[in-house]
Amino acid sequence: MKAQGAGKAQTRFRRVARPVASRLWRFHLEGFERLPVAGPAILCPNHISFLDSAFLMLQVPRNISFVGKAEYMDSWKTKYFFPMMGMIPIDRAGGEKSQAALDTAEAVLRRGELFGIFPEGTRSRDGVLYKGRTGAARLAVKVGCPIFPVGVIGTREIQPPDAKLPKLRLDCTIKIGRPINVNRYLGRAEEHLALRQITDELMFEIRELTGQDYRNVYAGKTAETEPTRAAKVSTVSDADARELAVSAAAGD
Repeated sequence: MKAQGAGKAQTRFRRVARPVASRLWRFHLEGFERLPVAGPAILCPNHISFLDSAFLMLQVPRNISFVGKAEYMDSWKTKYFFPMMGMIPIDRAGGEKSQAALDTAEAVLRRGELFGIFPEGTRSRDGVLYKGRTGAARLAVKVGCPIFPVGVIGTREIQPPDAKLPKLRLDCTIKIGRPINVNRYLGRAEEHLALRQITDELMFEIRELTGQDYRNVYAGKTAETEPTRAAKVSTVSDADARELAVSAAAGD
């Protein structure tokens, strides 16, 4: 599969769209100096609005690729524009199609680029921060790159769930947290406990950035114990694809 992701189109779009967005909304950026000027990194924001990935893409100083649900490829409105903006389409049913998206995400990181993924796996419709999926941790350990927790505040008020159009002249704050160095976990990528520890640390940092209430269950799901879930995973490859699938950036 040919590696894709963000390219020159995103660079040009950001150059034009960033000043326009800054006139429509008031952005407050914190911690962006923590982002590396070069090299791979995974950015993991909370997910409270459709605008989260768009606003983050506009504000980061480098190109960033996100995974997004494959359904966007079924509409003429998004099937060309979203991939041009760096979206990696993913079939969230899992299997080979999800694995292909994982391979592309890994290729993006190995090229030394930024990759974004929402660890909650879907938008929080009530504004609560939910338990994180381990897909980002698994990918970071495999590639050996840092994970940056990201706190997004205000996008829920700008475009609430089910709202067709965003409200203007409101504030959006984006905070980049301290990077999580996964080097101490290298060589243990297959150990579910290590991935869970990385992910729990990530979600704690996101909660510190946003001030959200935290609920230790998966968004949109009933509580499921980790041993029960781990027993359902038959191979490491299947686990990679499944976790990245449920962490699809565009959400539901």
